[in-house]
Amino acid sequence: MQRRTIKSGHSYTLQPRPQGELLWVHATTPERYQALCDIGRRLKSLRPDLSVLASWEPELRLTGTVGCDIPVGPLAEDTLTEARSFVAHWQPDACIWTGPPSRRVMLRHLREQGTGVLLADLLDSEMPHRASRWLPDQRRRMLEGLTCILTPSKTVRDRLIRLGFPSERLELAGKLRVSAIPPGCNEDELATMQQTLGSRPVWLAAHVRLDELPRILDAHRNALRLLHRLLLVVALDSITDLEAARRLLQDSGLSFADWENGGEPEDFNQVLLTGGEDLGLWYRLSPVALIASSLDPAAQGQSPLDAAALGSAMLHGPGIHAHRDLYDRLAKVGAAVQVQTQSGMADTVVALSAPDKAAEMALAGWQSVTESAATTDTLLERVQTLLDQREDSDAGS
Repeated sequence: MQRRTIKSGHSYTLQPRPQGELLWVHATTPERYQALCDIGRRLKSLRPDLSVLASWEPELRLTGTVGCDIPVGPLAEDTLTEARSFVAHWQPDACIWTGPPSRRVMLRHLREQGTGVLLADLLDSEMPHRASRWLPDQRRRMLEGLTCILTPSKTVRDRLIRLGFPSERLELAGKLRVSAIPPGCNEDELATMQQTLGSRPVWLAAHVRLDELPRILDAHRNALRLLHRLLLVVALDSITDLEAARRLLQDSGLSFADWENGGEPEDFNQVLLTGGEDLGLWYRLSPVALIASSLDPAAQGQSPLDAAALGSAMLHGPGIHAHRDLYDRLAKVGAAVQVQTQSGMADTVVALSAPDKAAEMALAGWQSVTESAATTDTLLERVQTLLDQREDSDAGS
């Protein structure tokens, strides 16, 4: 396998191109990378022989994500030699480019090779500028090879039209962000549990690691002083911790029901222990959810998307490094709260037991994680069209 080194010093092995269709996605921010890999994951469920190649700008420090089969890393310099080598090796059937179309040589070469390119999420600050007012304006020529441009900005759309870009190949779309596909649940089981719990206040600790459980139980014990009927649902991050978690609960003095052994919460139970495979059910039943695996400041954390999409007001610890952009966005709209201590966790759970406050946070979270769903659907549809056209073209040649 060929070894390549780019200007930034990044070196990688140029592995063989996989068989079947290949979608190339290029990211300019970590959030766009996550969103593109999410789109790749969804496309792969629709087209099983599809592979997704991911690249990004040299200044980003990213790692692979589910949905991107080949995280090839930062692109080399934008020269004709590099563009020819890259495209000849990978032979992409379609491409999603995000951010500024600054790699003019690469985009021109893709056009010449007949590869459809969708430019997504073009912002005002990323519009290409005229190199010099004394020289011919090359921006229209640079953009004309793009199959379609999606932008959340009316200003960008209007400027592109003034440049002469065809309006039928322009589309206003929301910002490109990861959108949730929340886990389902058994509807009969949901109805039964809603009846069982009635008006009882419930909060969920999801993705709980064993070393976090004592702190969560202490917080629950403190909250019980003000909310005597409060039920904590503990959903473990790993089923292998189930037996050890049972022992911790037995030693805690809290009354618990064991869902994995067929137990259901009785009025006197203060905790319900589950292995974590039914999170779709518990998110729907819990107005408040702690997204655990985050209490250790050095932890990477878990994605809050499912909780937000299913209407839970969210708490989390400081260890959210792998998903910080998502949590920052949710915090900005008031959908997520960081807690540092057991007492802070207990106080927040009690405060959010007021239905109006939890509902306000949950709505903000739901709006935030679903606002890009239409953009995702548009890209999925357009990429499939490009891939179908490429397949038809190859079959006819």
